[in-house]
Amino acid sequence: MNGGTGIRVSGGSADGVGIFSEGEIEMAAHESTGASQSVSRRHFLTNTSLAAAATAAVATAGSSAMALSERTLAAQDKPAQPPQRPLRVAAIHSIYRFRSHAYHISGRLIHGYEWNGFLHQPACRVVRMYNDQSPKDDMGPDVCQRHGIELCKTPEETLGANGGLDVDAVLIIVEHGDYPLNERQQILYPRYEMFERVAEVFRKAGRSVPVFVDKHLSYDYEKAAKMVATAKTLGFPLMAGSSLPVTWRRPDIEPPLETPFEEGLVCFGYDRGPAEIYFFHALEVLQSMLERRTGGETGVKKVECLRGEAVWQAGDAGRWSWKLLQAALKRCPSLNVGPIRENVRDPVAILIEYADGTRGAALNLIEQVSDFGFAGSLKNTSDPFSTYFHLPPPPGARFFDPLTWNIEQHFLNQRSPYPAERTLLTSTVLDWGLRSLAEKGRVIEHPSLQIRYQPPVSSGFARGGETNLVSTTAFDLPAVGR
Repeated sequence: MNGGTGIRVSGGSADGVGIFSEGEIEMAAHESTGASQSVSRRHFLTNTSLAAAATAAVATAGSSAMALSERTLAAQDKPAQPPQRPLRVAAIHSIYRFRSHAYHISGRLIHGYEWNGFLHQPACRVVRMYNDQSPKDDMGPDVCQRHGIELCKTPEETLGANGGLDVDAVLIIVEHGDYPLNERQQILYPRYEMFERVAEVFRKAGRSVPVFVDKHLSYDYEKAAKMVATAKTLGFPLMAGSSLPVTWRRPDIEPPLETPFEEGLVCFGYDRGPAEIYFFHALEVLQSMLERRTGGETGVKKVECLRGEAVWQAGDAGRWSWKLLQAALKRCPSLNVGPIRENVRDPVAILIEYADGTRGAALNLIEQVSDFGFAGSLKNTSDPFSTYFHLPPPPGARFFDPLTWNIEQHFLNQRSPYPAERTLLTSTVLDWGLRSLAEKGRVIEHPSLQIRYQPPVSSGFARGGETNLVSTTAFDLPAVGR
């Protein structure tokens, strides 16, 4: 991709003075035996270098971090060979309006998008489109007319005429639109229902094609599990999930496989809708890092969701790490000034205990930060490493560029860049987390959380810097001075 390194820490961060009270800094320092309460920039950069920490830790386990890094880059730098003809893609949406997910993902397959500093014209062509809802600001009919796309009345029609199958891949982007909420404030998007209608066409045709499902598989863990099981039964490649795991990271870090993680934490801030919307992204960030731990993903033992003062109390009790929160927040450009306990009026946290004892946490801290920051601790290493997941702002929302690139590779290779089990696990944790929140923080253990899988050698995230080197001649821009 962009020629980055598999393990690299670059740049620095502010010391975060004033973010934590003296007691919180003391708590963070106490978590590391012999650690100083004062975390200077030099100390942070010297001791949290992922290259040093990961190399030492993995070497202890008898592996070579450098070798794993080279394997990661080798996989990363091998895009699929272009097909003899553009792949025919069916696009099934909830809605196609400005800045919707369908607008950003299908739109990139229609118009092209920037990749490695140049306009990339995908080897995929949207040939049919279905939009479940058509509000006043619906862009679907106009886009279809302009670009020769057939606008269909049912999901089945997008796959082929007369109930047949004549496309090479399917997009299911059911995000945004006017859908009801259940008692746990989960949006009842019909992703499962759309998926099942696609699967039924596959059954009748006696063959199948790759499918991408945007965001979590379903609001319901049982439906999500059925979707993954159906893909396995019918034998088609399934890719799903968030754009966050593949967007740019600052600094550029890729923990090698078998990294001995002990704990990971994600901080973010979001208040424009139900909690599930951005908690899903946070869980995908957390999982894309912790799945690379020793032994791969072993499944989850317990999930709980806390709100308000109970979040701070859990941190004080050591159930999540103040030290990791401090490291994650310090990476975020949006970090607010002032003590966190004074700023954040209604914190919400999902706490995870994995089957192998690893701990995870995702904290929604609306008044403190709006970026997604991650920090992790490694076995036999006293200081955490950290990064943040960079989201270029709308209207371009260029974090959809690396997601669309990975979707294209999925379609071309007929193999998902990362396992659907990752998103099955995050979907399941999210569902149980929101059930826990509705039940005032009840700790939940359930067999559905015992999802095991092995992570990919490369997580497929965009390396290097986002550039703006696309030639304007590639676009239909008005002439200047005529």
